[in-house]
Amino acid sequence: MSERWLKLTVAYDGTAYAGWQIQPAQPTVQSTLMQAWQAITGEEVTLTASGRTDAGVHALGQVVGLRTNTALECERLVQALNAKLPEDVVVTQVETAPAGFHATHDALRKLYRYQIHNSRVRPLMDRRYRWHLPQTLDVSAMQAAADLMVGRHDFACFETTGSERSSTVRTLTHVEVGQGGAEGEKIDIDVEGDGFLYNMVRGIAGTLVEVGRGAREPQWISEVLASRDRRTAGPNAPAHGLVLVRVTYGC
Repeated sequence: MSERWLKLTVAYDGTAYAGWQIQPAQPTVQSTLMQAWQAITGEEVTLTASGRTDAGVHALGQVVGLRTNTALECERLVQALNAKLPEDVVVTQVETAPAGFHATHDALRKLYRYQIHNSRVRPLMDRRYRWHLPQTLDVSAMQAAADLMVGRHDFACFETTGSERSSTVRTLTHVEVGQGGAEGEKIDIDVEGDGFLYNMVRGIAGTLVEVGRGAREPQWISEVLASRDRRTAGPNAPAHGLVLVRVTYGC
């Protein structure tokens, strides 16, 4: 069969992995998926993801692009891959993509969700997926602060050193702080934008928590953004509360 391009949607529990990207002598999602692909097709392929999630970060809608010569149909590939993959990695969809598809460069928007368990009692079932904070958070104040982040800004104040970027300007189209659960203990921070800096969402979450616990007023966010200095913002929230929910493409 002639060469074709595919787009895979992948979900994973990142607890046991040293992130997406292949690293020497460490389990990663990329290497796990590549091994499954080779076992099924015999091909050694290059997998390109929409973004390199860090160690402990989860995904519901990571998008992976590849070029292949396999004749297996998309639905058959879903079944075959999931039969080979461990239980903490699932391929939810395989689609034909346009020639030259690049999961990173072709992405228009990404939606991340940061998950918090706000209760005096620590969570059991959600312990791998939510940051436990026993002090009551003011969700309304957090939302007021979040509103100040929407739009096109220089987000250098939320970038952790470790990644070279030509620009730290990004556009956030949506920042929402939601609350649910039987006693309002589940707080979700949804952040959607056209791109993200290294640890940016975790920095945003940690900063909003500073507002939620009353250490800072919502208007402080404007000062943080204007500073362009990581030291002025709140700490990075722990990795295990972060989930890549969705990636949007034009194709």
